[in-house]
Amino acid sequence: MSVDRTAARRASDAAASARLSGWLEGYQALPGIPDELVQPDGRIPAHWTRFLNALAEFPTGEFEDRFTVATRHIRDAGVSHRIYGDDNERTWPLSPLPLILGEQEWSEIAAGVEQRAGLLEMLLADLYGPARLVADGDLPAAAVTGSTDYIRAMRGVKPVGGRYMHLYAADLGRGPDGRWWVLGDRAQAPSGAGYALENRLVLSRAFPNLYNAMNVQRLAGFFSEFRAGLAASASRSDPRICLMTPGPFSETYFEQAHLARYLGFLLVEGDDLVVRDGQAYVRTIAGLKRADVIWRRVDADFIDPMELNSASRLGVPGLMEAIRQGGVVVANAPGTGLVESRALLSFLPALARKLLGEDLKLPNVATWWCGQAAERDHVERNLDRLAIASAFDGSRSDGADGGDPHLLSALPPGARDSLLTAMRARPVDFVGQEVVRLSTTPAWRDGGLKPSPFVLRVYAAATPDGWKIMPGGFCRISNQPDARAISMGGGAQAADVWVMSERPVERVTLLASSEDVRIVRILGNLPSRAADNLFWLGRYLERAEATLRLVRSLCTSLMDSDAATHGTGETLARIQGLLIAWGAADKEALSGKAADAAAAALHDEAAYGSAVSLVRSARRTAAGMRERLSEDFWKLLLDLETRLAGRSGDHLTEAEGLARADAGLRALATLSGLAQENMNRVAGWRFLDIGRRIERGINTCRFARQFAEDEAGQDELDLLLDLVDSQITYRSRYVVGIALAPVRDLVLLDPFNPRSMAFQVDTLKAHLAALPPLHFDGMPEEPNRQLIHLASEVETARAAELKPARALAFEQMLMKLSEALAARYFLQGSNATPSKRLSGLA
Repeated sequence: MSVDRTAARRASDAAASARLSGWLEGYQALPGIPDELVQPDGRIPAHWTRFLNALAEFPTGEFEDRFTVATRHIRDAGVSHRIYGDDNERTWPLSPLPLILGEQEWSEIAAGVEQRAGLLEMLLADLYGPARLVADGDLPAAAVTGSTDYIRAMRGVKPVGGRYMHLYAADLGRGPDGRWWVLGDRAQAPSGAGYALENRLVLSRAFPNLYNAMNVQRLAGFFSEFRAGLAASASRSDPRICLMTPGPFSETYFEQAHLARYLGFLLVEGDDLVVRDGQAYVRTIAGLKRADVIWRRVDADFIDPMELNSASRLGVPGLMEAIRQGGVVVANAPGTGLVESRALLSFLPALARKLLGEDLKLPNVATWWCGQAAERDHVERNLDRLAIASAFDGSRSDGADGGDPHLLSALPPGARDSLLTAMRARPVDFVGQEVVRLSTTPAWRDGGLKPSPFVLRVYAAATPDGWKIMPGGFCRISNQPDARAISMGGGAQAADVWVMSERPVERVTLLASSEDVRIVRILGNLPSRAADNLFWLGRYLERAEATLRLVRSLCTSLMDSDAATHGTGETLARIQGLLIAWGAADKEALSGKAADAAAAALHDEAAYGSAVSLVRSARRTAAGMRERLSEDFWKLLLDLETRLAGRSGDHLTEAEGLARADAGLRALATLSGLAQENMNRVAGWRFLDIGRRIERGINTCRFARQFAEDEAGQDELDLLLDLVDSQITYRSRYVVGIALAPVRDLVLLDPFNPRSMAFQVDTLKAHLAALPPLHFDGMPEEPNRQLIHLASEVETARAAELKPARALAFEQMLMKLSEALAARYFLQGSNATPSKRLSGLA
């Protein structure tokens, strides 16, 4: 046996060696381009040797299988991004190979980024303060004021805490000499840090043993320091920190939601905030609550429509005044995007010597600003050798192409002439730069290693102890062999960044290390937008369930009218009429086979009330509060939408329609179970359940009006019991058969039946009683008044006297209750008011 094991081991080693040799023989570094794997002298760095040897030991196909399994997390968790201008999100494209950097090399990168962050902070403090650099002639005024990111309203304003930048990022690449060069600065609203977390999660799951064995430095410590830095900048000891997002249609909305959840920040949009008396507040269900720190992911020009861009719908009126009065910390401060200007790149080497007394540790790309005569002459003499770019615009924080450098020789004649004309008309708007060919790193393509250009984004966080550098970063890899700029589109991939340590690394988490931690059981007041979204998520899911129940009843009736006992033509017509009234199908779909009507009600994406449209509405609503939903909930919702989508026009048999409706109902039941079992019994869960209860009560009233009229027969009553899932309860209580009054009582008035209208009213009373009031004066608010009236009507009604008109009155009262809830708890524009407590003595 020992001989057999030895032989097997030798065979395995030989196979691994052959795989590694094949990969390396097929890897051809690009001539004249620095490469991470193959050094100029032909050597392979030790950390890459360790990594590739470990990969080669996996049996054939296991490497790809491991990564495929790990990347299911990307799909299941909805990890996505959006290309600028696209309507639909795209799945996050992650490379299975990381960018690997040695500890010594990383220490040089970190020192250079830390120095640069400090330099740019000093530059911002001067330009928005005394402006001595301009007065002394070290920096032309036009190079500053020419930028659209120069916010004049910040002139003379010193931010709370004294910092302009709280998070900075530098895009790096290797220069022709093998040294790291800065390609661009990111200070407006640096993106990618959240995706770096996701990249790390996926690769550490794919190769856990390898990840731990190679002593990869952890990321959690950086985020802990960043969070502590934001908290320290606030004036209160326990500040409320908000992450301000442009909304679900932002290119990087997933990242913003992920970071908010990971760091424990409140994800807000501009409409969630309001400024009163020089302070910022969050609109919550309990009134206005103080916002101490706002980490913005909205470009500065859009944060305040009163003082900046008046067309903005993303900002908060009065926010600039709150900043001036010191009532809120905004990170990064408005105007920090100024340092992204390419015009400033040409001045940074001299400014470093003046302000820091030393040269830049990481040089930037050689740049000549055409606003100066000598530099303009140099650019004009070298037009065929230099790349021409916008001096101020186009340095987008998301990396999208908006003014990237272009070689004139590569432009069509018309575009070349237009660019030259614009340069001559306003030379201050342009720079000339050395042509940058990005260095390459190994990427896995077509079953082998291929050199691919990349850009490395490194992050620095401001903390009370100085700048802290993320030990890793966000890497973008191009599928083009000669890329000069990379954005997350057009075939580009992201890659994790592994920074090696020569010693075992400490496992770092965001958990507090001290035992002296204040215990809390309720996180705080629910923001109004979150309450709104949760309410409508509950309504959409319940409405989808009602539609699926109608489809199931329709298919059951068609399959066997005798067994179903409600297969008469009149009953079928009523089911179809409800589907039309609910917008689940149109009259044209119902003019053919009834089975086709069922298919349309399930899959017609053009019908606003079809099952697929309702589930899609639920998913879109959930996307607006992704940070509040568990991964399991999100995965189930996506799976349900996928199951129903893309099948419009299918011709189904009755059995197929029944099977699909049943599958949808089971998925919805699972979602309901997750919410009931996993959500804390706080305001968020209550609004989700309030939405379900109101929608269920409305649907139950509609079903009763259709199928429990005074002349209703056994078919209609039996169908009604099916639709409200009360067959078993009814038959266990009554052995004499189906009768009108008992059915009406069970469906509408029985407080012990969880599907009845009365049960929904009782549950709503409990929910509203637990919600916080605005005024602590003992007086019921409008939603409570309406619910008390509805409850009294339901509790005093008698089944024998309950006419369809009474059911319609109940339905209308529920709709008015929904409107009252929206007016009281959801976003209310400028009418939002803080809560008021009694101040007098009893």
